[in-house]
Amino acid sequence: MIVHACLRDGLGGSPTLVLPDGDFSEAERRALPGAHGCSHVVFLGSEGALRFFTSAGELPGCGHGTVAALAVLAADGTDEFILRAGGRAFRGTARSTSAGVEAYFDPGPIQVRDATSAERATVVRALGADGPCVIATLGRPRVLVEVPDVAALSPDLDLLRAATDEFGLLGCYAYSAGKRYAARMFAPSIGVPEDVANANSTACLAAHLAADVTVDMGDSLGRPATITATVAGPGVMVGGLAVTA
Repeated sequence: MIVHACLRDGLGGSPTLVLPDGDFSEAERRALPGAHGCSHVVFLGSEGALRFFTSAGELPGCGHGTVAALAVLAADGTDEFILRAGGRAFRGTARSTSAGVEAYFDPGPIQVRDATSAERATVVRALGADGPCVIATLGRPRVLVEVPDVAALSPDLDLLRAATDEFGLLGCYAYSAGKRYAARMFAPSIGVPEDVANANSTACLAAHLAADVTVDMGDSLGRPATITATVAGPGVMVGGLAVTA
């Protein structure tokens, strides 16, 4: 089924394919997102096991995919879950409302460091905008770049892919501060030129700022999305609203 994850005011969200896991080949798993108009597919296994795929292959984690999976798992009325993905077990919650399912999860430990001068120069050149950069690692490292206006960005995706590949980065999460945050996530190396909603990178932003954040994404793609990340003790809980199509 298709789940729209991290909607904003009941609209948009990231369309995500959610399927029971089964005897799929690698090629079949990679073909499914494109065939269904989605960037990602989530396979639900036994005992809360999750597997995430894009057209480029398997990912150790996917934030909006986890939100989508929780929305499906909550259909039987359960609201607390132990999920498994990327070699770890973690907590997820889901609460049914009149607007859909509010789903949140623990994305895991996050490490943040300053970007090196080489990382910053290469990524900024590809992004076409300058700003403070950090590297946040959640499963895989990604660069967070603060820019004046994410709506004005027009990155060179070929250069960005080369830059992120050079430094082993998942992608580039550009964000702007305002009444609330706005962000865009570019990840051409994993087959996602721009992500509608990226919950894991939003969790990284909350960890970097050491503050709760609400972030709007997806406007440039015509799919408004909103993600909320809350600092909870030493960790973060992140998620949003999901609706099954």
